[in-house]
Amino acid sequence: MTPWPGSPHHARWLRLHGQHLLHFGRRSADTGTEGGAAWLDERGEPDRTQRIHTYITGRTVHVYALGALLGVPGCAPIAEAALRGLTGRLRDTIHGGWFSSIGDDGPEPGKSCYAHSFVVLAGASGAQAGLPGAEALLDDALAVFLERFWDDAAGMCVDTWDTGFRRLDPYRGINANMHAVEAMLSVASLRGEEAWLRRAESVSRFVVRAAAGNQWRIPEHYTSDWRADLAYNRDEPAHQFKPYGSTVGHSLEWSRLLLHLAAALGDDGGRAELVDGAIHLFDQAVADGWAPDGEPGFVYTVDWDARPVVADRLHWVLAEGINAAACLYRQTGEERYATAYRQWWDHAATFHLDHVHGSWIHQLDAHNRPAASVWAGKPDLYHAFQTTLVPLLPLYPMMAAALADGP
Repeated sequence: MTPWPGSPHHARWLRLHGQHLLHFGRRSADTGTEGGAAWLDERGEPDRTQRIHTYITGRTVHVYALGALLGVPGCAPIAEAALRGLTGRLRDTIHGGWFSSIGDDGPEPGKSCYAHSFVVLAGASGAQAGLPGAEALLDDALAVFLERFWDDAAGMCVDTWDTGFRRLDPYRGINANMHAVEAMLSVASLRGEEAWLRRAESVSRFVVRAAAGNQWRIPEHYTSDWRADLAYNRDEPAHQFKPYGSTVGHSLEWSRLLLHLAAALGDDGGRAELVDGAIHLFDQAVADGWAPDGEPGFVYTVDWDARPVVADRLHWVLAEGINAAACLYRQTGEERYATAYRQWWDHAATFHLDHVHGSWIHQLDAHNRPAASVWAGKPDLYHAFQTTLVPLLPLYPMMAAALADGP
């Protein structure tokens, strides 16, 4: 039997699932003339109690730009409506950059690298899809990113400023750097500029070194001089973006990103180290995170002795596991990755895919029952939709560029 990552039958199912996801999220940009993307509830309806978030808006531009590149009717208008939020109300016309979110009470204080990384990704994917204004958005976002968030001396990204870009928070974090690497690789795929690959390489090699020195569990949180703070958020272990301990899904996501970078660099020195790091991160994440309590599924976080901290199952962790397994199978041809890939898609279809309302249930408890302590509703399609493309596309260029290049 043909392994699923190489099966034309499975490929057809992935394309169909992707179309179902795009249909579910079609109301995400239903936010009026001001643009942006709404947080979606369990049925795919805009949740008006939630703010308009820059990261969700950027992800929506990215996803529906990919849909447009796939030739799916109706995707370009949704991407364009979301993009208007990035060129409009989410943008700070006084101090520059983008607010993290906006609501009835005005913009959220502060400016984050995490949110700005998704503005860059939106600009790159939108430009690749030919969305009006996307190229100019990308130029502006890259200028802000380089001026405010890229620390050339450290070769890493800083995390958070105040709204006026006057005070830089001393916290440094890997989550924002991870999504910055994805954005930088996407820019390099679009424009062919070597500098963005080198920035992505700098961050990625730091992560490999940090993980290798910590039993292949990535220290996520750091001080201003990049010293790891392994106790960070111990009192808030279920934080959406900065949880305590080892975040299983980030190790899986980094495994994939390292393979994208290795493919981009080709034989240009050090590729083997990146592939080796991807394998180690994947293996440790699976050993720590898959069913450590006897129930199937990936736990959200473990402590530094691999004991589950937050045992709930988040959909994005499983999605990144599926993607990492697909990429490692493409890289190595080893059957164990194809086996894991199939096992995890079966798990997704059994527990996470909502066969009544659509999309993926974003959070399950330790017994694989729907929960909402970390994520309410089904905010966006980003992680789920990428599982329908990563197994079908080359490791590099990144998704939008690969689709633009043709079949």
